[in-house]
Amino acid sequence: MPETRPPVGLPGNTPRGAVRLPHGFAMDRHSHTEGQLVYAAAGALATTTERGTWVAPANRVTWTPPGFAHAHRFYGETDVRLVAVPVALCGELVARPSVFAVSPVLREVLLALTDRPERRPGAHDRLRAVAVDELVEIPEQSLHLPEPRDDRLRAVTDLLHAEPGRTTTLAELGRAVGASDRTLSRLFRTELGMSFHRWRTVLRIHHGLIHLTDGRSVTETATACGWSNPTSFIEAFTEVVGQTPGRYQADLRSGS
Repeated sequence: MPETRPPVGLPGNTPRGAVRLPHGFAMDRHSHTEGQLVYAAAGALATTTERGTWVAPANRVTWTPPGFAHAHRFYGETDVRLVAVPVALCGELVARPSVFAVSPVLREVLLALTDRPERRPGAHDRLRAVAVDELVEIPEQSLHLPEPRDDRLRAVTDLLHAEPGRTTTLAELGRAVGASDRTLSRLFRTELGMSFHRWRTVLRIHHGLIHLTDGRSVTETATACGWSNPTSFIEAFTEVVGQTPGRYQADLRSGS
C-alpha cells in the first residue's frame, strides 16, 4: 500500500526545502497560505485538485497558488524540492494550478533555493525573483487530466482510471454506465474540453510516465498502458510530453 502522510511542514505554513520520498508516497489534501513550487529533481509527482490531476516528470515543475486545496503522490524514489512563493510575488504567475517546463536556469535556481543555507541577507529572495522571472517567460506545459462532475461521465472515467490499458470503446463504456456514446462524447467535450480519445491518451501518458520512472522498458510500458505497439506509444508520448520515452528515461538516469 502507498505510504500516506500529511504535508511536510507545520500546519498553516508552506513546506519548503528538500526531501527524498519513496515510491508511492502520498501527501494528504491540504492548502498553503503562500504559493508553492514543487520540483522532482528525480522521480515524478502527481498533483490533484478539484480541477483534476497534473503530472510533473523531472523536466517540469508544479505551481499551486495560495489557498488551492491539493494532494500529491510521488513515483519512483523522488528527490522533492519545495519552494514557497510569497504572496507578493504570486500575482506574477497564473492564478490556477499548473505545470511548467524547467529551463536549465530554473533548475539551478530551484536546487540552490533548496540545497544551500542563506549566507547573505536577501539571497533567497533574489533567487525566488529569478525563478518567477523564468516562469513568466516559460509557456505552460501542463499534463493536465481534468475530472468530470457529471455522474455518468465520472463513472466512465473511474473505469478508465482503474484500468487505463483497457481497449473498451466509448459505446461499450456507455452501456456499462447507462448512457449513449453520443451523450458521453458530448460530455467529454463540454465538461472536460477534449475528446474521449484525447482524455484517455493523456490518462495513459500519465501512467506511462509513472512506469518509465519506475524503470520499466518502453515496450513494457506501451503494452501496460494499452498501445498495440511501441511505435504508437512513442508517437503519442512525444506529442504530449515533448520528448521520446527513451530520452525521458535517459534524462532520469543522468539527473538532468
